[in-house]
Amino acid sequence: MHPSMAEEEHSCSENLIGAKHQGSQAYIHLLAFSEKRRLGYFWMKRGRVNIAAKCQSFSPTQSRAKKQKTGQGVFTLQSYAQDWGNLPHHIVLHIFQYLSLVDRARASSVCRRWNEVFHIPELWRCFEFELNQPATSYLRSTHPDLIQQIIKRHAQHLQYVSFKVDSCTESAEAACNILSQLVNCTIKTLGLISTARPSFMDVSQSHFVSALTVVFVNSKSLSSIKIDDTPVDDPSLKVLVANNSDTLKLLKMSSCPHVSPAGILCVADQCHGLRELALNYHLLSDELLLALSSEKHVHLEHLRIDVVSENPGQTQFHSIKKSSWDALIRHSPQVNIVMYFFLYEEEFEPFFCEETPVTHLYFGRAVSKDMLGRIGLNCPRLVELVVCANGLEPLDEELIRIAERCKSLTAIGLGECEVTCSGFMEFVKMCGGRLSQLSIMEEVLIPDNSYSMEQIHSEVSKHLGRIWFPDMMPTW
Repeated sequence: MHPSMAEEEHSCSENLIGAKHQGSQAYIHLLAFSEKRRLGYFWMKRGRVNIAAKCQSFSPTQSRAKKQKTGQGVFTLQSYAQDWGNLPHHIVLHIFQYLSLVDRARASSVCRRWNEVFHIPELWRCFEFELNQPATSYLRSTHPDLIQQIIKRHAQHLQYVSFKVDSCTESAEAACNILSQLVNCTIKTLGLISTARPSFMDVSQSHFVSALTVVFVNSKSLSSIKIDDTPVDDPSLKVLVANNSDTLKLLKMSSCPHVSPAGILCVADQCHGLRELALNYHLLSDELLLALSSEKHVHLEHLRIDVVSENPGQTQFHSIKKSSWDALIRHSPQVNIVMYFFLYEEEFEPFFCEETPVTHLYFGRAVSKDMLGRIGLNCPRLVELVVCANGLEPLDEELIRIAERCKSLTAIGLGECEVTCSGFMEFVKMCGGRLSQLSIMEEVLIPDNSYSMEQIHSEVSKHLGRIWFPDMMPTW
């Protein structure tokens, strides 16, 4: 849907397979040559390596295969082997797209033509800045000199940009320093990713907001933004909206404590093309759902809501009216509503007392039988359910109710729970082959007079239409 924020690494074999589809033996040998250089088997120095001598090591059969008829006459690998610097730009560009940034930079020093290709804008549209402190992280880091070269020569070419930082505040500050220099950019996708704890939260809020605002003001065409676990605030969101309201389609901003419901409402009111939104529950409101349901707004495709509590009893959760949910579903009938719960049992009271159009539910902590019973009664659109823990009481009745009422359910995962084998079999019979994912820990199932564990394997497989076994460990 959206272009990836990081270029994928490709193995030599994958490159050769792609080359074979091009139908050129010379192309295959060129890819092999590039991979050999990349892996360090030999290095090309300008004017110091005679490639033709290496080509002579081919077998007679390989030598006969060197020549291939083309539309322009006879093409030989050996003619290019005399001077690899004369390869067409589009071939070198294609190879460079398979190389890591470090190897691409090394290859650019081979000759002037390869250096020219290294600076072609197409290679710099997608870039991931990796910022890690060597003393505390084993992850590689983008070299500071290369960062400065990118800012100086390629800032205007960057379109899909991500910053991956470790847990050090220095790394997050370095990311902010780079952001503040992107004044001549046309970025379409921006992602701020913390690989460990959220280090952006340790940066001065004024420094972070100032740097982020530079991108918001100068880009003018942002379509996708991922700024989870950052100190973004309401004023910076207003700047985002003022400059990118016509292009913004995706906004992920879970765990942003400085944003208020009014701030996210401003985004929904003015960004009518917004299709995907991720936020914390405290930002969700009836007004927000109604804004996303307005006639001017496009159909929402994905709404993710994180419901999180760190200290039991200290967080008050509000309720959302059924009429607000109904308005959203009337406007966007295909929307996926995903909710992640990290609550304590006593904090679930406000949820699912009325019909809620949630499609995906994930419980990261223990959830009560009563809560699961309410899900069976009031979540008819449910597609996927994952319960990491429940307790020591069997969930037979709750599962059967979910199977009866949730006709769209196709995936379920149970961790530290208990279900009798008879209750589990009844649930499987009711769901039938529509269960594409059934992930149940073996210790969840309690043998009874009707079914043993051996019988469960064969009976469940029969109803699912495929071989099934319980999991030895959670797969979610």
